[in-house]
Amino acid sequence: MPPPAVAPPVAAPEAGDEPVVDPDAIPVPDVEDEMLEGRQRPGYVKPLPEQVTQHNVDAVRAPPPEAFPTDQFPIPDRWRLIETLGMVKARWFDPYHQNTLKGDRPIDRSKVPWLPITGDDWFFAANLVSDTVIEPRTFPIPVGVQTTERPGSLDVFGKDASFLVSQTFIAGAALIKGSTAFKPPEIEYRLALALNINHANVAERRILFVEPSKPSVRTDHFLGVQEAFVDYHIRNTSDRYDFDSIRVGIQPFQNDFRGFLFNDQQLGVRLFGTRDNNRVQYNLGAFWRLEKDTNSGLNNLTDRPRNDWIFVANIYRQDFLIPALTSQVTVVYNRNREAGRLKIDDNGFPVRPALLGTLRPRDYDVVYIGYNADGRIGRINLTASAYGALGEDRNSFFTDQPADIRAVFGAAELSYDRDWMRFRLSALYASGDADPYDDRENGFDAIFENPIFAGADTSYWIRQSLPFAGGGRAVAINGRNGILNALRSSKEQGQSNFNNPGTVLLGGGADFDLTPELRVSGNANHLWFENTATLQALRNEGSIPANIGWDLSVATIWRPMATQNIVFRLSGAALLPGSGFRDLFDNAGGNRNYYSLLANAIVSY
Repeated sequence: MPPPAVAPPVAAPEAGDEPVVDPDAIPVPDVEDEMLEGRQRPGYVKPLPEQVTQHNVDAVRAPPPEAFPTDQFPIPDRWRLIETLGMVKARWFDPYHQNTLKGDRPIDRSKVPWLPITGDDWFFAANLVSDTVIEPRTFPIPVGVQTTERPGSLDVFGKDASFLVSQTFIAGAALIKGSTAFKPPEIEYRLALALNINHANVAERRILFVEPSKPSVRTDHFLGVQEAFVDYHIRNTSDRYDFDSIRVGIQPFQNDFRGFLFNDQQLGVRLFGTRDNNRVQYNLGAFWRLEKDTNSGLNNLTDRPRNDWIFVANIYRQDFLIPALTSQVTVVYNRNREAGRLKIDDNGFPVRPALLGTLRPRDYDVVYIGYNADGRIGRINLTASAYGALGEDRNSFFTDQPADIRAVFGAAELSYDRDWMRFRLSALYASGDADPYDDRENGFDAIFENPIFAGADTSYWIRQSLPFAGGGRAVAINGRNGILNALRSSKEQGQSNFNNPGTVLLGGGADFDLTPELRVSGNANHLWFENTATLQALRNEGSIPANIGWDLSVATIWRPMATQNIVFRLSGAALLPGSGFRDLFDNAGGNRNYYSLLANAIVSY
């Protein structure tokens, strides 16, 4: 091992000599490097680092396809990848995994050679729904004129209890060309049939049938065609799959976000599409209203269509007027020419014209101009609708003279989310007619409402239809699954009526998602007639208060599998009548309040 290196000797300075320092040998610190973080010397620009260059002269190229192993599993297409790898075994009765019957995989043409299709991008989607409703309820029921259910029942109103059971089976199928996961279908054929079986039991005669000899119990069934259309993809208008399509046939259509004006399945032609990366959507449609079955409300193709046409144009714009808010502007024209046709429903009651006023048939034209919004403002969720109705009733049932239609409608719902809770405030205003004998009709009425608002169909007032005894036994104050006090013979088969008392609603509610499977909701709504002049004229009363009363409801929704395939709902509602309701209605039992229960089970495939 070599000896350690020894430093050369250094001569010690003599006494009195000063050490000599070379100024160039003293290191000068980099001032910029010693700066505190976040600080910078004025006027100093730090130099850029040296440029980085890469040289891959001898880089390895990707191996040719021949270099890969050949012992691989053949995959017919990407939809069958999971099954090919043995991860999922497709079963026709399983809607939760890949299933050809649910449109998850394309049709294997070798298995259906009789099907006239070409190409490997055709899909088949089937759906089955069972909807069961059990509904005991109480509401004011008028006593039959010619005969009664019980001897001695001579009052205007009788017992208030009734019971309804309704079972609906829906079967639908669609044949679709094109992968709809990221673009519209090239063409779609769809058919949906609904079979309804219903049983009703009421306490008085001439409620279920016009003949007083028939009982107060009825069991009925009907098969309706709810969808039957062809949807054709005309073109793409951008590489982001903005498009134009046309749909012809019986099809669902909802004109606004909450179904206030027109929400139905009707025969029509609709041109629709998107622009600006789906930020703009539009609809141009014309619908010819089909007749409805009286007791089920399903489309009745055995009867000829009504002389009632609806023309719709609307446009949606996302992030307008403010970000996170979708705005819609709509114009709807309803042209009714049913003055020359009398209509008796399946139970024998006249529905066109309604049994009000002079009982003469009528025509009308009405144009609805509306603005609708849905979205949020900060943390506040907002849904709002506003409509103006302009037109002419050719034969007002009060005067037998033409009358101008001038009515307005507005509704809004604000909600605030706090963790698993949502709190809601609701308000609605529909104008009423202040003078039924003038040449103006100011009561707002819709074409076919199905509102998702203020508790929806768990609400007593929205769910129940109350007969307007004394002004026409086949006329109701409000329609079933409707919120407007329209005085129509039927929401499904009657005509719009703009001689009505209007509606005012203020309410609040809350939704509580206790678990992903369980939700509890509650609503409290207060209702008024906007103007009772029409009611006073029909009842020949000097004054009727506007206060309808309180509508209180609570609902529990349970989804045992945390999906929409199985949904159970149990709700209860009560109407605490105000002075106006008590002035109009009564019951033989002297019950002050009215109640309804709703048990609903929906099973879907």
